[in-house]
Amino acid sequence: MKVEIWSDIMCPFCYIGKRKFEAALEKFPEKDKIEVEWKSFQLNPDLKSMPGTDVYEYLAKHKGISREQSVQMHQQVTQSASEVGLTYNFDQAVVANSFDAHRLIQLAKVHKLGAVAEEKLFIAYFTEGKDISDHETLVNIGEAIGLDRKLVADTLASGEFAGAVNLDVREAEQLGARGVPFFVLDRKYGVAGAQPSEAFTQALTQAYGEWRKTQPLTTLDITDGASCSVDGTCD
Repeated sequence: MKVEIWSDIMCPFCYIGKRKFEAALEKFPEKDKIEVEWKSFQLNPDLKSMPGTDVYEYLAKHKGISREQSVQMHQQVTQSASEVGLTYNFDQAVVANSFDAHRLIQLAKVHKLGAVAEEKLFIAYFTEGKDISDHETLVNIGEAIGLDRKLVADTLASGEFAGAVNLDVREAEQLGARGVPFFVLDRKYGVAGAQPSEAFTQALTQAYGEWRKTQPLTTLDITDGASCSVDGTCD
């Protein structure tokens, strides 16, 4: 069963939601039957990368609040992140457009490395204070997860995967997503936001139960023991 997750690298609750979903999936009895696909989303597609402008100042201007209020909001988010084992260093974060980072994720998905790319980019932005719009940074991240360095550089230098990013964004809007993270299970159930792990467990259980009913019977891997066969003989 497929679970699709729309997320933006700059969204602090997306990383928190990722951890909460992973905690639920790890305990799910049929976790090996779940396929997770990461989808692109941009909370602010028109954002201009602003190295030197801290996130507190950016959010204050964006929301029309004071810097003090912005700092307090980020402190609250940092505490929420720490509760699921994440380290947020907003003092080091670089305000940057995430579009090219999403193009890297799309490239990584082709090579079955989408989830790894997502995790590394979250770490780069929230923990390491890296500029996720900088191509050299993205090339280094791509190489670190196993992609060919030249392939990543050539992809970023071109417009490749821009269409895939935009398609994901439009698809989220069509599905009714009003923000991220947004989790879609088997294209039947949606979970919005960084919900408690229990909510993800409930959604997985319900969606998987219905999905399994639609699957055709397959040949089973059977371990033989004492039994009676269909011809009436027993051993």
